[in-house]
Amino acid sequence: MMKELRPLAGLAVFLLLAGCASRQPAQTPAGPEMDRLAKALAGRWNTVETMERGAEFPRGGSRRGVVEARLAAGGTTLVYEVHSDGTAGKLDGFLAIWWNPEEKLYDVFVCFNSPRHPCRMRGTARWEGDRFVNDYDSTAAGKTTRWRDTFRFTPAGHTLVAAIDTDGGAMKTLITTEAIRQ
Repeated sequence: MMKELRPLAGLAVFLLLAGCASRQPAQTPAGPEMDRLAKALAGRWNTVETMERGAEFPRGGSRRGVVEARLAAGGTTLVYEVHSDGTAGKLDGFLAIWWNPEEKLYDVFVCFNSPRHPCRMRGTARWEGDRFVNDYDSTAAGKTTRWRDTFRFTPAGHTLVAAIDTDGGAMKTLITTEAIRQ
């Protein structure tokens, strides 16, 4: 199935970047699922990322930056664009999230400033109560590991927690990003 998605993913990146090249007026969500997502994430945010010390980040680290999230492609896709820098290095990229009515889940596609693997599908996401959860697998050093990104929301912003499976089924927090609305 991944081979079938790769040509579509490349086309999605081209169309997304073409659409992001110029400022577009606010778009209307294409359905209730995108409306809920846009109400939670659309806007401009100041961010502070904290990397926990461990195998992935031996010295820990941090970044500060901005995120701009907006609907695109006729309200069918939310683009979550990230720009930050700090002791953990520079991060530029975006997430594209859209509702998949057949699967009744959100699909997630990401591109970051990683020269070896800049863009890829990043699993599926769903609402768990008032949290937005993205589960995906990532391979590093020949080992595939389960990851989870969880967005928690407050009136002033949101927190994104990136966690990794510790091989026992428990998730260990690696990165916490606090986002406050500008």
